[in-house]
Amino acid sequence: MASKDRAILHVDMNCFYASVEMAERPELRGRPVIVGGDEESRHGIVLTASYPAKRRGVKTGSALWEARLACPDAIVVPPRYGLYMRYSRLAREMYNQYTDLVEPFGLDECWLDVTDVVGHACARQAESLAREISDRVKSELGCTVSIGVSWNKIFAKFGSDYRKPDAMTSVTRENYRELVWPAKAGDLLYVGPATSRKLALMGIRTIGELACADEYAVRRLLGKPGQVVQTFARGLDDSPVRTYEPGLGDIAHVVKGVGNGITCPFDVEDATTAKQVVWLMGESVAQRLRALGLAARTVAAWGRDFETLVSRSRQATLDRPTQLTGEICSVAANLLVADWNFAYGEKLRGVGVRASNLVPAEQWVQLDIFGEEGRRQSLLDLDRCVDELRRRFGNHAVRRLSELSDSRLVTIDPERDNVVHPVSFFA
Repeated sequence: MASKDRAILHVDMNCFYASVEMAERPELRGRPVIVGGDEESRHGIVLTASYPAKRRGVKTGSALWEARLACPDAIVVPPRYGLYMRYSRLAREMYNQYTDLVEPFGLDECWLDVTDVVGHACARQAESLAREISDRVKSELGCTVSIGVSWNKIFAKFGSDYRKPDAMTSVTRENYRELVWPAKAGDLLYVGPATSRKLALMGIRTIGELACADEYAVRRLLGKPGQVVQTFARGLDDSPVRTYEPGLGDIAHVVKGVGNGITCPFDVEDATTAKQVVWLMGESVAQRLRALGLAARTVAAWGRDFETLVSRSRQATLDRPTQLTGEICSVAANLLVADWNFAYGEKLRGVGVRASNLVPAEQWVQLDIFGEEGRRQSLLDLDRCVDELRRRFGNHAVRRLSELSDSRLVTIDPERDNVVHPVSFFA
């Protein structure tokens, strides 16, 4: 690290859900453990797996039946989101004992700016602090972490991914060309499969090739995101670690969108049922927007085909930002139904709703002579009343008649069954 460099740690809890289960049930340690959904309800997806299971070929996101073929003696346990959130909170409380600059990146990852703790350009002290944090997480929570140490957030994240599990990797100005640049471009944060394929068309396959590529060509290929990821590749990321306030949770960070989706426990074969499922998902999205104090300018709906598992989505830009349940759900339902031809036998396996292009909800609005804003305010007051009832008595305290009329929808709780953590890197 050069003079006046920051000291940034990225702490990643290894195989988080599985690690928590093994911490709670010591008899599972060293065994091939899979945390997965309910196969009978068709939520049979591998959420995470322990390293013994991964070494046998079990992959996150694969179907449980595929995982059982790869690892017949795997122990499958259902997810316990409340327990995982408690461990995540305990870990963050531990990090906050070292610095108040703690930025979550999902439940199991955090950036820490420890510059004021170890001083500028003191890589050795930052590494020592990383080892201390690793030892504490292991002894106090029973989980292991991988930690990356660097002068910027992107390379710290690369470092935590570089070696797993229970490892520490330091990426410095002296070694990043040898350590980071030979890695695949897809190993860089925010370079996903689609971006990797586009870069490959230019002959760019490594992070170093991306860093040294012609700026104009990269920007012409990828647009503004190309400029961003090229900056990342060059180690020029100067984004701050944003202060995390435990009382506010992840909502204290910049949210790019709020969404919710579900793998349905039955095949959606008609437009009426599709709209009912959309309303279930859309209600939880609107509820979260109100909790975040945000309103959406864009609403999207997606569906996943029953046979091919291919997803299709549509979105619409609204005339005015909204956080109203009725407006969001109506738009999303119409979008979904317009994109699928149920009359010709198309069926859905998954359904989701997303609100994006977000703005603060508390802003000035232009009133109209027809009193439309007055009506919308009354609907918002009603939504907030329902939110409070659900907060106090559970999400099923207030139900729509359409849900109760279909017994297949009664057991679906979009808040309980679909935990979404809206955290974004970009400020």
